[in-house]
Amino acid sequence: MKNYKRWQADCVKEALNSRRVVVITGARQTGKTTLSQQLETNGDYRSLDDTDMLAFALSDPKGFVMNKSETMVIDEIQKAPKLIPEIKLIVDKNKRPGQYLLTGSANILTLPIISDSLAGRTKYVRLRTLSTGEILRKKPAFLERAFNMDFPGKITGYNKAEIIDMAFKGCYPEAVAIDNQRNRKNWHIDYVKAIINKDLKDITNIRRLDTLQSLLEILASWSAKFMTVAQITSVLSVNKITLDSYINTLVSMYLFEKVSPWLKTDYERIGKRSKFYATDTGLMTSVLGWNPKDVFINEDRSGKLIETFVFNELAAQVDLDNQYNLFQYRDRLDREIDFLVEREDGVLLGIEVKAGHSVSRMDFASQEWFAENISKNKPYIGLVLYSGDRIIPHGKNMLAVPTAALWTV
Repeated sequence: MKNYKRWQADCVKEALNSRRVVVITGARQTGKTTLSQQLETNGDYRSLDDTDMLAFALSDPKGFVMNKSETMVIDEIQKAPKLIPEIKLIVDKNKRPGQYLLTGSANILTLPIISDSLAGRTKYVRLRTLSTGEILRKKPAFLERAFNMDFPGKITGYNKAEIIDMAFKGCYPEAVAIDNQRNRKNWHIDYVKAIINKDLKDITNIRRLDTLQSLLEILASWSAKFMTVAQITSVLSVNKITLDSYINTLVSMYLFEKVSPWLKTDYERIGKRSKFYATDTGLMTSVLGWNPKDVFINEDRSGKLIETFVFNELAAQVDLDNQYNLFQYRDRLDREIDFLVEREDGVLLGIEVKAGHSVSRMDFASQEWFAENISKNKPYIGLVLYSGDRIIPHGKNMLAVPTAALWTV
């Protein structure tokens, strides 16, 4: 496999110079171990996937974390949560930055087994699956150019079929390296089985693994949609408390992600539900058993897939800069904006996603209403991403932009 230059590498390096503990979190097989080894921290590397190291950590957590090197790297920290309070004791006595670099395949901030979050001492860095920009070795420039409305007149080379093919590959580094679609699908399915049957026991005690597997498939089918919880509880024969617990488990393992609603308005008809997205479109299509030809001609599936693909590309760039936050908007009159990116100065960037090759003025209707009625005191920029190749103005601060702008400019 290729060693990709990860966008988050500089963020981790900077954090090691200012924080006592740095935690790289993300799903299994996203490249956390590779990134930690590429940083050349001149420290002691200890993987809890090694059974001897894990036994040492569990039997003697105090001795395990004694650090005489510049930076101790501990891989898969969620396997030995008792290490966290021991690390806290050490870094409370010694304020030197860069003492520990931890990686975890689950969000340790949400796990009940973790009693101390190391708040104030730690920088958490999310490592997602590869972005298309990282695969193509491009710099993350989309958000800056979008807020400045600074795009070239034409972006060629990526039509709807090509974007769908990219989405089917997904962005797990190992899966990207597999050329054959059937073999790649098998990789994704084996990955899910390993997560549920092996890794899950490190973070929670769920006995109904078959129900969790079914829920994973249901959530994949609801990606980019607003879920009907009552319908899911009925299908799975579980109560809402159990369902919430299972969903939170899949979210904590970075297989799915919630996008919160934008609520900074007194408009009484605003919606308050979060929207779920699969965090890798290759995994999503494999779990659902889709194929590219069928998806291409199915408007609902192609829209769902490309919107999920856009989410992952967009979220990877939002993660890099604290001045951006990602939301979505929907009100009770079904006016909807797929994504709202709020800059720290309050300026809003709205993004609507279309799978097709053409855009009409009606595709901007929700954004024009929002700009006039909700964001009237703040600048608002509205984009519709589509599978064409031209930048087309559609009114004041409104542009139709090729989806490929996310990774080519």
